[in-house]
Amino acid sequence: MTLHFINATLIDPEAGTSFQGSLSVSDGKIAQISKDMAPLPKDAQVIDCAGRYLAPGIVDLGVKVCEPGERHKESYRSAGLAAAAGGVTTMVTRPDTAPAIDSPEVLEFVTRRANEAAPVNVVPMAALTKGREGREMTEIGFLMDAGAAAFTDCDRVITDTKVFSRALTYARSLGALVIAHPQEPVLSAGAAATSGKFASLRGLPAVSPMAERMGLDRDIALIEMTGAKYHADQITTARALPALERAKNNGLDISAGVGIHHLTLNALDVANYRTFFKLKPPLRDEEDRIAVAQAVASGLIDIICSMHTPQDEESKRLPFEEAASGAVGLETLLPAALRLVHAELMDLPTLWRALSLNPAKRLGLPGGRLSAGAPADLVLFDANAPFVMDRAKLRSKSRNTPFDGMRMQGKVLQTFVAGTCVYKES
Repeated sequence: MTLHFINATLIDPEAGTSFQGSLSVSDGKIAQISKDMAPLPKDAQVIDCAGRYLAPGIVDLGVKVCEPGERHKESYRSAGLAAAAGGVTTMVTRPDTAPAIDSPEVLEFVTRRANEAAPVNVVPMAALTKGREGREMTEIGFLMDAGAAAFTDCDRVITDTKVFSRALTYARSLGALVIAHPQEPVLSAGAAATSGKFASLRGLPAVSPMAERMGLDRDIALIEMTGAKYHADQITTARALPALERAKNNGLDISAGVGIHHLTLNALDVANYRTFFKLKPPLRDEEDRIAVAQAVASGLIDIICSMHTPQDEESKRLPFEEAASGAVGLETLLPAALRLVHAELMDLPTLWRALSLNPAKRLGLPGGRLSAGAPADLVLFDANAPFVMDRAKLRSKSRNTPFDGMRMQGKVLQTFVAGTCVYKES
């Protein structure tokens, strides 16, 4: 079947433009884009977008799905349904499961489960070291053959620089991307907030923003030494930005991302000790949030992701400093990201460059583009539709969202994967 979208406002992150036009889909790929009212293809199913936005589906880098080991928190089916409802057409999944995805056998298991259960594309990452313990690197070559898109120990920092440098060297020889969490692990151990007067008044264990800068400086030195492809999973402080800029200007193969919660919330949001606001790294000061958002707008920070981290009620119903870190974000990523547009910190093509085009390019995926021949992974949304977030309505098994009860703008109307509708607003 051929799909034909008419009266759409098309967002092209590659060209950095948005324009009124029509788009045709055939055989799971984008067949034609026109700024004029193109002739309707024969036997086409016509979708009138009524002026609403049609964009490439979001490529979400860093989604935690809790299979194997903690399926009660999130399964591939529940995560896939949440992703589809959030306009995410590709989930790039993390290996911090129980057990970790550190062997071809475990990777093949999760790939099979994802293909069976998830209505969206699933691209798995694998652990960089066995058990994510930072002592012995995994079989990177075999894992790449099994489909691993990148290698990461997630929020565990490899403290042994000799192990890390050897892993980076081996990854470079295979052209593999290494993703790391820039943080000085001793300084940041046990931290629940960012250091400052507010954290002291609340009596919360805190960490200086310099811990992120120190971790990034170390990693940059190792990248310079090994020549590896490197991505910093979360850059959340203004202090880290000059080091990142220097590394890019020096020609290192480095990119950086930031989670949507750090772009839209700040350190003051932990005032009531609500554990849904406990994240890793902790929420930062407003000055850091603005600086990081401006870095995304300028292209210094390449990628925005949800950092979807499901935690069950028992993990969160604890004193703030004892509660598990993390928040779900697959369904809230798009409306939360639109806050940056409504606040005039960036325009929609710039936002979609960070949400879709850049993560696809960094991982060598074909999506993230609005051009003929690209996969018809699309999201149709109303950027201005208001609603109140109700966590009870989320499709994730875990519903630990800090946006619960907040007024938000931006609703996904339909999501398409390879031209097939996988979500339609009821």
